[in-house]
Amino acid sequence: MATRILLLADTHIPKRARALPAQVWSAVDHADVVFHAGDWVDVATLDALEQRAKRLVGVWGNNDGGQLRERLPEVAHVVLEGIRFAMVHETGAAKGREARCAAQFPDADVLVFGHSHIPWDTTAPTGLRLLNPGSPTDRRRQPVCTYLTATADAGKLLDVRLVPVDRTP
Repeated sequence: MATRILLLADTHIPKRARALPAQVWSAVDHADVVFHAGDWVDVATLDALEQRAKRLVGVWGNNDGGQLRERLPEVAHVVLEGIRFAMVHETGAAKGREARCAAQFPDADVLVFGHSHIPWDTTAPTGLRLLNPGSPTDRRRQPVCTYLTATADAGKLLDVRLVPVDRTP
């Protein structure tokens, strides 16, 4: 049975946005598992996602303190449909990222990360797939806000899709 996945990071609520866009909440409702790769900033966002998501996997980011660091790990590991996922907020500079992360996460098939607000989808020579969904609320230097969706099925990660967030009312 396939597992529908939503990947989020860097929501920065309420610093960058007052709330998650309706489009993101709809994606949460359709996902079997929601990953959030840190920089929540607001405990209320964690509470809301815990209540609404069927399953939530989260880590804390560099802008998260207090209760967020108490409730969330720095690194998370989960297996879905035979795929070994690891998640961390920050991976360092883009240069050398694949080799560095492959060495740091040798037992993972997919590494989900955030921090840069820049979407990323590459594969290290070892086969480790690195995914950064960007940010659904703070595009920074990107043309649009984004998140990622994917499907895990029988040991394969399928249909990885970068989704632009429609910011029109």
